[in-house]
Amino acid sequence: MEKRTDRPDGPLNERRRFYDSENRPVNRPQDRVPRGEKPRYPHRPAADRSIEMLFGLRPILEALHAGRTLEKIYLLRSTKNSITQEINELAKAANIPVALVPLEKLNDLTRKNHQGAVAFVSPIDYQPLDSILAGLYEEGKTPLLLLLDRITDVRNFGAIARNAECLGVHAIVVPSRGAAQINGDALKTSAGALNLIPVCREPNLKDTIAFLQQSGVQLVACTEKAEASLETGTVDLTGPVAVLMGSEEDGISPEYLKLADHKIRIPMVGQISSLNVSVASGIMLFEVQRQRLLAAAK
Repeated sequence: MEKRTDRPDGPLNERRRFYDSENRPVNRPQDRVPRGEKPRYPHRPAADRSIEMLFGLRPILEALHAGRTLEKIYLLRSTKNSITQEINELAKAANIPVALVPLEKLNDLTRKNHQGAVAFVSPIDYQPLDSILAGLYEEGKTPLLLLLDRITDVRNFGAIARNAECLGVHAIVVPSRGAAQINGDALKTSAGALNLIPVCREPNLKDTIAFLQQSGVQLVACTEKAEASLETGTVDLTGPVAVLMGSEEDGISPEYLKLADHKIRIPMVGQISSLNVSVASGIMLFEVQRQRLLAAAK
């Protein structure tokens, strides 16, 4: 057989090129799929694109007037005018945290022309705690709430939300400042729980604790500093309860520990004396449900 000599010099199909937001060619090695395998979920957006960003003072102001739920607003520290003042006022009224940051921080958030203002649109709508609590009492339900003090890791927060939904928590309460941003990673880790369980963002957890206690909800803090151990069952968790979990770094703030009606520690028998906060929350919430199921069976 004679060797063909009419083949083209180059490949028939030229390698596809990718371009960034400024129309510059880029390589995408992370998108390569091993030969013989089909890409999984080829139309699914990347996790870091699952939360929308707004740029510029006017778009952010319009979003606030439209009642959109914003996760956080970043403003250039040196910018002061009537628009920034109105943004601050509207954000404060809606319990939306505002951070005054240097230009370098804004440039780290995005390469686009942000004009000194960036905001993240929340993928969920926050709910008012007082309405949720009133609704639970009206329906004859025994409230079970989960308060999170400065949980900053988004994956921990997502895992905690998953535990909470599985174990019957009626609402998760977080502070408006110093809490994990609810983004694509949090939603993914929660396995969809954040679309099912209400999340309440409160400007002051100390005032929130006082409100709950005045409403007949006892505050139970999970801390290794407690004398009462979980397995003893010395704390009755069958009534209205708000479980308080502390930050990954230093646990529950001392001012909140002083306000707790009860403090409980999870018994440890290993050499490591602490648990990941998402694991600890699951253990605490399981004990609440265990007691309630036993009480209902009597």
